[in-house]
Amino acid sequence: MGCCASQSVDSRANKILMWRSTGIVALRDSKLKDFPSDVLELQKIVRTLDLTNNKIVNIPAEIGKLISIQRLILAENLIVRLPMDLGNLLFLKFLILDGNQLASLPIELGLLVKLEQLSVKSNVLLSLPDTIGGLRNLLILNVSGNKLRTFPESIGSCASLEELQASDNAIEIIPSSICNLVRLKSLMLNKNNLQELPPNLLKESKVLQSIFIHGNPIPSESFQQMEGFEAYEARRKKKLDKQIDSNVMMSSTALDEGIDLQ
Repeated sequence: MGCCASQSVDSRANKILMWRSTGIVALRDSKLKDFPSDVLELQKIVRTLDLTNNKIVNIPAEIGKLISIQRLILAENLIVRLPMDLGNLLFLKFLILDGNQLASLPIELGLLVKLEQLSVKSNVLLSLPDTIGGLRNLLILNVSGNKLRTFPESIGSCASLEELQASDNAIEIIPSSICNLVRLKSLMLNKNNLQELPPNLLKESKVLQSIFIHGNPIPSESFQQMEGFEAYEARRKKKLDKQIDSNVMMSSTALDEGIDLQ
């Protein structure tokens, strides 16, 4: 017993030494029920933390001590809420929270001004905080598989946003501020309750190349009659032509995106 205990301590000590030397903490599939306290003690050292596929329910406020972290991956756990101290992670670029039980996100999320990718798909989100507009460097936002009915108006302030994934929700209204996303290239809204899109979307979104709106009660005629449809269609086809020329394998839905609306 003493020998086994000693080996376990040595193994843990070796892991901590490795974490200190690399700044990377990888504890995927470790059957954890609690957030690992020894990680919190590393504070400024941790740059990447991956706790995917565990059984963690609570994220402690002390996570705010990991002030140098850039990548935080907490997917496939049982997390029900995030602490306000998450807003202390000012160098965070990637935050992955897929497959948890989050019904809301803290307003402090908007303090993460360096965030480039936020993914919270397959949770139970009812809304997004208004402060999301503070994420001026956000490139990719994935909120698919939740219970959202709309986006906050502030979504239009995410000036760098290029890809917005929001399929499999209950979205009924898209705020007109989405037309302010001048860098938006891909908009995924499959399987929602949309009857229309903002009338200026295609006109104002001059780099938009892909719109996925399958499974919504939007008449195909109304989409094709929107101002700016011809220019959008030209960009869409140009993108597909480039993919074909590059021998990129595509799904059947990729070939008709934005056309088959049923």
